[in-house]
Amino acid sequence: MMRIGILGGTFDPIHIGHLLMAEQALQAYQLNEVWFIPAATPPHKIGRSITAAHHRLEMVRLAVLEHPQFRVNELEYHRPGPSYTVETIENLHSIYSENDFFLIIGADTVIDLPNWYKIEKILQMTQVIGIHRPGVDLSKISPSVAPAIRWVEQGIEINISSSFIRKHIHNSRVLRYVVSERVYQYMKEYSLYED
Repeated sequence: MMRIGILGGTFDPIHIGHLLMAEQALQAYQLNEVWFIPAATPPHKIGRSITAAHHRLEMVRLAVLEHPQFRVNELEYHRPGPSYTVETIENLHSIYSENDFFLIIGADTVIDLPNWYKIEKILQMTQVIGIHRPGVDLSKISPSVAPAIRWVEQGIEINISSSFIRKHIHNSRVLRYVVSERVYQYMKEYSLYED
């Protein structure tokens, strides 16, 4: 049995905060691999402008290229319609029934878990690894989900978000240090996030 971490998201774009979350969960819970699963159609961003899925997928590929335990899983990329986590976990269990799955999420997302589609089923099918984030008030976590969260203690907290990167794309000196070099070059090549 393999212990697989799942890190899903829009990844618009993927940045060092995502990679750090994955690495900390990998080490803290002795995971064999972490699978990055880019959402083609994130349900919480329907109606919003997001970068084309093929660009986001390619940036994730480039970001994890050199890590021997990081993989890209295209399950949500190829599935039509909104990418609900419960469906992804069901699919993963059916395809890779021999594996044990761990959902990796930031503390800000932990607070939002009660609003997730079929959260009770998600918590039955997988274990959740929470990563602390600066400024997140853990007292706001719902008692209905709090007991299910396994935290990465004494981890490195990093206050970077994809929205910050999109907002500050014009300052390449900043950008170059918050995304991998390959992702940075890809963004420049395709003029992503530029006005």
